[in-house]
Amino acid sequence: MGNCQIGVSVHAASDTASCPLAWRLFLPESWDGPAAADRRKACRIPEDEHHQPKWRLALDMLDELAGIGLRPAALVADAGYGANADFRHGLEERGLGYVLQVRGEMTAHGADAAPHQPAYGGLGPRPLPRYRTRPAALREHVLAAGRQHGRALVWRKGSKAALSSHFVLLRIRLAGRRPKPAKDGTIPLTWLIAQWPEGENEPTKYWVSNLPADIPAKDLVRLAKARWRIEHDYRELKTALGLDHFEGRSFTGWHRHVTLVAAAHLFLTEQRRHPKAPARA
Repeated sequence: MGNCQIGVSVHAASDTASCPLAWRLFLPESWDGPAAADRRKACRIPEDEHHQPKWRLALDMLDELAGIGLRPAALVADAGYGANADFRHGLEERGLGYVLQVRGEMTAHGADAAPHQPAYGGLGPRPLPRYRTRPAALREHVLAAGRQHGRALVWRKGSKAALSSHFVLLRIRLAGRRPKPAKDGTIPLTWLIAQWPEGENEPTKYWVSNLPADIPAKDLVRLAKARWRIEHDYRELKTALGLDHFEGRSFTGWHRHVTLVAAAHLFLTEQRRHPKAPARA
């Protein structure tokens, strides 16, 4: 958003429409502590509101929405969230399926990799199982499989033609700094979806997903691409409805502003989806 304000939002989305469900204003760390007391008072920031990372704000909103019966069938997010292991673990702990965009530099073990149990020397705690193989970047996994391992898939109908590209789908075991293996040391299998368009030397986009192993490839790709609807409607929220026009200095005022903008957007969406029947002459 504009005016140096950063908002975190959760949206409901389908192929034809989206709607913001919850908003949070991101407070930088510099807005905590005694040095920020005067600024916080001037902006009427509640005492219990403090800096939290954006992924934590997103999880809190998902918890609130779950409390009123709104749980996503599958959650999608950009690479800023997908690359965060704490966010992915938070979704898994809540039993939520996801398809998250990530970067090709993220590391993983191959599907066939297995943990090794080191021998116990008899002193101290028993060593935990661990993988002997070095994890490779997601990009390397896809390049090793080759473009021929993939297929052309359509994810939706565009205004002029069906939107399609070439995708490589692999099963991997995410590594990184904070993997959460089972008691036997096994890291769960995860989907890796890589978009490798015609004429490119390597994939251009990557996603990971914890959805079931038997999910059809076309459904994985459709979900991976589902953020287009939110991004499309975000432009309307900003350009037509003034989402980034708030110039106040009140924490509560910001949340009131984005709530009214969301309500206006919902009204316009309903009008587009259910236009009035033409009046009789």
